[in-house]
Amino acid sequence: MTAPGLRDGAPAEDSDDLDVEEALALVREAKDDGTGPARDPRPAEPHRHAPADRHRATPWPQAREIAARAARATRATRPATTSSAPRRTPLSVPLGDALGLVLAAPLDALSDLPSFDTSAMDGWAVAGPGPWTVREEGVLAGHAQPAPLTDGEAVRIATGARVPADTTAVLRTEHGRTDAQGRLHATRDMVHGQDIRPRGQECRSGDQLLPVGTQITPAVLGLAAAAGYDTVTVVPRPRAEVLVLGDELLTEGLPREGLIRDALGPMLPPWLRALGAEVLAVRRIRDDAKALHKAITASTADLIVTTGGTAAGPHDHVHPTLERIGAELLVDGVKVRPGHPMLLARTRDDQHLVGLPGNPLAAVSGLITLAEPLLRTLAARPAPEPYTLPLTEPVHGHPYDTRLVPVVLRGDRAVPLHYNGPAMLRGIAAADALAVVPPGGAGQGAETELLDLPWTTAGIGVCFT
Repeated sequence: MTAPGLRDGAPAEDSDDLDVEEALALVREAKDDGTGPARDPRPAEPHRHAPADRHRATPWPQAREIAARAARATRATRPATTSSAPRRTPLSVPLGDALGLVLAAPLDALSDLPSFDTSAMDGWAVAGPGPWTVREEGVLAGHAQPAPLTDGEAVRIATGARVPADTTAVLRTEHGRTDAQGRLHATRDMVHGQDIRPRGQECRSGDQLLPVGTQITPAVLGLAAAAGYDTVTVVPRPRAEVLVLGDELLTEGLPREGLIRDALGPMLPPWLRALGAEVLAVRRIRDDAKALHKAITASTADLIVTTGGTAAGPHDHVHPTLERIGAELLVDGVKVRPGHPMLLARTRDDQHLVGLPGNPLAAVSGLITLAEPLLRTLAARPAPEPYTLPLTEPVHGHPYDTRLVPVVLRGDRAVPLHYNGPAMLRGIAAADALAVVPPGGAGQGAETELLDLPWTTAGIGVCFT
């Protein structure tokens, strides 16, 4: 097997080499006064690339838990382990704008469903035993209550039409015939009430149809409309703002003269929308500490997402800016590859910042690790059920960090993809999911946890507009 992220023939052991951004993050001297992010109490495992403060990074599972809990706690509600729901004001939105949101109030029936006895089939409404004399005028859906039937009488009826009073059953079109005198006969046995949907069959007025916390799917929208709703009360969509940092980024054309194309500006907004966020703006900011400070302090978003600048280089301004504004650093580095120098901070009681590494696949790792759990909590959406599949081939592991490896799903197995270095998008562009490879790696056939990419599940969270 070719080592992930390497060209054919490259030595497998080199797949653990740190990229420049990760190396800078590891040598940064973090403050550790007991109020910072949770630390792994175990001593760092020796490694030829790992400096002494390597153990300060948060283990990957714990980082996701911190991100999921972060929106439920404020500075005044420590500890962050509180299980109270996020205090966000519910909104009443039209049905057409509610797809993917979560109910903040129960969906109670506003009337009986159906609200009158209706025909479940095209055919004849009949009264008493046959044969029946057929009325000349039929009954159509959407018309007023028809005249009652008398025994021995039938009337043509359409699906969804109101059933005349004293109707015994509805005889389907294919189950009836008329004789030479025009009388209707049944060609098979009938039972009382056949093919009639009685009033209140589905629900009675006041019944709870769906509880608080239900995610609104197309079927939920249909039920709400059928029940008479024009609007529903929902948890508002989290608002996100993207700050793309860096002097070296081009927005068009080919890379040139040390400049590279910005891959994150086009990728992050639709990805955040697929995770349930409303993207307010995408702002491009040069390597300027004052400009970054202004952008962060002026933002009204629930979540600010920055790209790059999370390490310790001369132009990495994210950490100093967060310190300057008094932000609370919840996660400062995660034991995951790619994406080690990611961070999560609380900038205000009602606002968080996720700092993504500048390398594209490392940024994806940060989205999945920190932004997805945080947005899920803000939107009150349930966590996806974890699942595993066996790998079709072994995946090289990191000695002490989790690895997130793009895979495609083939039947009941996961196929690891190559081109998965921190700066590569070729693998993730073809992927269905990310495999969560534990420290030490996973062998062929090993059951491995998978994280579906938001658009591969055909879920309602996919919203690219």
